[in-house]
Amino acid sequence: MNKKIVVLDDYENAYKRLSNWEKIESKAQVEIFHQPLTGEALLKALKGVHGLVLMRDRTPLQASLIEQLPLLEHVVFTGTRNLALDVAALKARNITISHTEWGPSKESTAELTWALILGIHKRIVEQNTLLLKQEWRNTHSLLPVLNGQTLGLIGLGEIGSRVAKVAQAFGMNVLTWSPNMTPERAAAIGVTSVSLEELLKRSQIISLHLVASPTTKGLLSKEKISLMQKDALLINTSRSTLVDTEALVHALNNHSIGGAAIDVFDHEPLDPHHPLRHSPNTLLTPHLGFVAKPVFQSFANGVIESLEAWLHGKPTVRPVS
Repeated sequence: MNKKIVVLDDYENAYKRLSNWEKIESKAQVEIFHQPLTGEALLKALKGVHGLVLMRDRTPLQASLIEQLPLLEHVVFTGTRNLALDVAALKARNITISHTEWGPSKESTAELTWALILGIHKRIVEQNTLLLKQEWRNTHSLLPVLNGQTLGLIGLGEIGSRVAKVAQAFGMNVLTWSPNMTPERAAAIGVTSVSLEELLKRSQIISLHLVASPTTKGLLSKEKISLMQKDALLINTSRSTLVDTEALVHALNNHSIGGAAIDVFDHEPLDPHHPLRHSPNTLLTPHLGFVAKPVFQSFANGVIESLEAWLHGKPTVRPVS
């Protein structure tokens, strides 16, 4: 009997467009789902599954769900990290786990970060709307320039460092903070290491580039957001868990900060009635940081490679240890 492979959360309809599934479909029954599934709908889709493909951590795979999948043999997820995957529960069942390579996701995220910074700083959507309504400039058309302003980077890894270099090209001052930041590491990029509190107080634009972890969850709390300047802009292309969303919505609605450009949300896709959709001075994008063709090409190629190895009884490709 052919194995059953289920592919979850292919919102972008990418897998079949970017890779050839003929060899896999000759040996297995493949079902690809393009919309998010939860509850009974998810269990129904996974009934009888042997091989499971996860798009990053869009659908959590925890022990309670794994227990209900008695035939599951192999899991492959895209990217190199999945915080919603219960690795211990899978290994307890001797279920093999594989992952794909990333592709240029850091470059893509850095580009989107600057698209959001420029978009909200220059009020691009608002200005475009004026023209579409057959109007012209308004009182918001007298805009500041980035030159001479201060950018605060919370995190200075590969993405944060790329964002810093662009800021320097614009003539901005750049501050940075992270839990393990040192003055020497910041100086190597040409930026200044300060405390988180000082960064929040001094920066006109604040951009998040930290890895999510238990220690960084809710980092930008109501108290921390209250330290921001009244016209400061918050940019988040990292993880929603870094920010207290309720506190952010409150700050936006009360005009305590200048605005926010957000690409990541607590629950995705974003609920149609989520208050962020109606908060003033926001620019929202549907988690596009890593969504780029070369990145998804790498995902698709890696998934095919992993599934083919598993179906042919070969060693696991890029095993998760």
